[in-house]
Amino acid sequence: MNPMDAVAPPRDDSFRVMTSGAFTAAHVRLLPAVERLTGLRGVTVTTSIGSGDASIPNRLKRGEVADLVICDDSIVQGFIREGLARAEGAAPLARSCVGLAVRAGAPAPDISTAEALRETLLRARAIGYSASVSGRYVTTELFQRLGIHDQVMPKCLFVGNGQRVGTFIASGEVEIGFQQVSELLPIEGIAHITPLPEALQKYTLYSAAVAASAVHPEAALKAIRFLASAEAAADISATGLEPAGG
Repeated sequence: MNPMDAVAPPRDDSFRVMTSGAFTAAHVRLLPAVERLTGLRGVTVTTSIGSGDASIPNRLKRGEVADLVICDDSIVQGFIREGLARAEGAAPLARSCVGLAVRAGAPAPDISTAEALRETLLRARAIGYSASVSGRYVTTELFQRLGIHDQVMPKCLFVGNGQRVGTFIASGEVEIGFQQVSELLPIEGIAHITPLPEALQKYTLYSAAVAASAVHPEAALKAIRFLASAEAAADISATGLEPAGG
């Protein structure tokens, strides 16, 4: 079924948001302001771009209702091309970087240089990575650049289905883990959350768009303008992101 043909539920006061994990903390901080702006009750439908039936792409393809979608810009542009989101009003919100962390109480890992990061990863017992853009970068580019792909991949754990790498670090299932810094910061039980060295860093732009299935498209446009503005910048910065609007 074409998502554009999906039957929308009765109009109500719910403003439905699908956001990837990297923008989740900022979304939570800013949702009260969005509710005041739109006069609608915010509902966070999902916080996973990841994989599986509950991921944002699969939800949209099934025709699930969403007013606002916030994801990696390349994914948002793909949604627009596929007719799952609208081009009108789509805008960049923030830039994110990849970081790593260890369990609270563990010594700080040395990742100050490419060689230091290489040795830290070779020594690690187990390494976690996510289903999102950071995980793809780490496993398909970073490990190759460091010349350790074949040595470390057998001890890597893929974290999907909307789960956070930080929770696996905190539990001790992995010794070290990679994810967007904004996704690591809210997790309890982890420490030494550190961006990758600049020469090895991968920045990702996150954007917002009105979903094709939106029940409240005008409210979604208002929300995007606010989230992309200087007014929202301080809250976005506080979550470890670099705001586009300030």
